[in-house]
Amino acid sequence: MAVSTRNATAAGARGRRRAGPGPLRRSFGTHWYAWAMVAPVLAVMLVLIGWPLARGVYLSLTDATEANIGRTIGVNVIPSTYEFVGLDNYLRILTSDLFWDKLLWTVIWTAACVALHYGVGLALAVMLNRKLRFRSVYRVLLILPWAVPAFVAAFVWRYLYNSDYGVVNGMLKLAGLGPVGWLDDPLTAKVAVIAVNVWIGVPFTMVALLGGLQSIPAELYEAAEVDGAGPWQRFRAITLPGLRQVSSTVILLGTIWTFNMFPIIFLVTRGGPGSETEILVTYAFREAFTGIRDYSGSAAWGVIILLMLVVLAVGYRRTLRSQGDPW
Repeated sequence: MAVSTRNATAAGARGRRRAGPGPLRRSFGTHWYAWAMVAPVLAVMLVLIGWPLARGVYLSLTDATEANIGRTIGVNVIPSTYEFVGLDNYLRILTSDLFWDKLLWTVIWTAACVALHYGVGLALAVMLNRKLRFRSVYRVLLILPWAVPAFVAAFVWRYLYNSDYGVVNGMLKLAGLGPVGWLDDPLTAKVAVIAVNVWIGVPFTMVALLGGLQSIPAELYEAAEVDGAGPWQRFRAITLPGLRQVSSTVILLGTIWTFNMFPIIFLVTRGGPGSETEILVTYAFREAFTGIRDYSGSAAWGVIILLMLVVLAVGYRRTLRSQGDPW
């Protein structure tokens, strides 16, 4: 019995030796140069992203504020006195009406902006994909809003919306209409920030979709036209399916960017009037950097935002894969 056991053990050892190294070890041995090139990037990402993220998650589980966090003033070292409180911050946020109000406006803001980004961008891409005079000039002019830094665009639009000296109210005056307090009323302020974000975001969508349109073979349109398909039929049967992969990427990226679009809200309306135009990310900033700075609360808001976007991205990807999209 002992002999058979030793034989089985020896056979198992020989089998493991024949099996060779694991997949990770084989990949490193085969692609060591690629791993060497990627290693500095991974190290930088761990320092710039991994550590702050881990620190934020930890702070979200404490009661850290400006009053109890450690600091050094001259030669005096004040130790930290904040404590671990578990999920109290998350429970406080998720059970507050404020969070759900901000979430509702953030969802409306994101959905409206992404829908307009895609709709207007697709229309412009289809137009620029045709043979037009001065097409290159149109392309440059339409891409300009994307080239302008977001904070510059925000300040320019804030001036345009000025109730007394703004260009928008000046045009309304020329048309015989009265001035509008664009940033003074909650409804008009929300419309104003959506318009600014659409102006900034449409060029990216347009360029991406224009590249997708140019990759669709022209023979498909010619064959459909020979078969008697009209413009709308060709658009629905060829253009939209041909843009499916590009559209899925553009919509996902646009959703993530818009959901976290801090500079437009903060610089155009300051979150006002009151806090009517504040989205989740701007409120998280306000928690951390205004009044008595609530670092733990702000960190909890940030973690919640991150988890929502991860769930959105994973769900969106699974939906696309269930529909046969390889993305």
